[in-house]
Amino acid sequence: MKFIDEARIEVIAGDGGNGCASFRREKFRPFGGPDGGDGGRGGSIYAVADRNINTLVDFRFSKVHTARNGEPGRGSDCYGKGAEDVYLRMPVGTLIVDDVNGEIIADLTEHDQVELLAKGGEGGWGNIHFKTSTNRAPRQKTDGKDGERRELRLELKVLADVGLLGMPNAGKSTFITAVSNARPKIADYPFTTLHPNLGVVRVSHAKSFVIADIPGLIEGAAEGAGLGHQFLRHLSRTGLLLHIVDLAPMDGKTDPVKEAKALVKELEKYDEELLNKPRWLVLNKLDVVPEDERKKVVKDFIKRMAWKGPVFEISALNREGCEDLVHAIYKHLEATRHSEQRSEETQMTEEARGISSIDPDDPRFKILED
Repeated sequence: MKFIDEARIEVIAGDGGNGCASFRREKFRPFGGPDGGDGGRGGSIYAVADRNINTLVDFRFSKVHTARNGEPGRGSDCYGKGAEDVYLRMPVGTLIVDDVNGEIIADLTEHDQVELLAKGGEGGWGNIHFKTSTNRAPRQKTDGKDGERRELRLELKVLADVGLLGMPNAGKSTFITAVSNARPKIADYPFTTLHPNLGVVRVSHAKSFVIADIPGLIEGAAEGAGLGHQFLRHLSRTGLLLHIVDLAPMDGKTDPVKEAKALVKELEKYDEELLNKPRWLVLNKLDVVPEDERKKVVKDFIKRMAWKGPVFEISALNREGCEDLVHAIYKHLEATRHSEQRSEETQMTEEARGISSIDPDDPRFKILED
């Protein structure tokens, strides 16, 4: 299936049915009074997050989604039937934005999450509502309200714990194949990866995390060069970035340090928030470097890169060093989750206790003192 991570659609909710102005007519009941019913509610349009869908391809060709109008009211106290709502199933991780004003309508982050996209119009009132002691034969009625109409932009941001960064042919696809159940295409030419790949990494039977691989970045990606800039949004939800570097380029002339610094600059141009995410340096293809030169090559790279963060040395092809890296990643993710959980619990406890600054000049405080 072709991977689609962006689409534009139009949603049109149904209009409410008009109210009815009618009077009861029966034999021997000349003054039956008003009996016009209300109009039915127009159908609304909702988005539903579905973890079984992983692309927006269904919305690439089906661009207009319309709900039915409510039925009008009728005589004999007959109310119009409300229209059925429309539910659009979308992948988990879809961001829904109003394409006109840029307002974020919804962010689908959980399975079965339901969000309103366009509300159906309310039905009009029939003349049965306008009867009073002085107005026994009202002819007033109201029309149904129009349903909402919106132009939306759908952006899919995959939900992954770890994201892979690197130049083309740095070994990202080989790495995700070595540590997870993902099986992306692997070849010895640039841009083998054409769309994001997700893989589940099993640390043990009950411990796992999700890793995302995007197409390689090249210099000028922030301005639109290459493919990776189209998919950088998928890394915005990740908790950790792995910057994978090829220590032994095939041509033998490319400088790995220069490429690594160029990628960091592209991140900075694209999104400073993404640049500030926790990022680890992963030096790949050590199997190609002679064993007696490895320490020297790694030390020289770190020194020229002026790198202060965590560094891991691996060979994704023969899985050397991959297991230690996987365990370190899981340990980091667990520590981050526990830290966030403690922060939330502390905040909830403070709110429950009602902790706040007390103003001594508050009259209520003086009454308590007395």
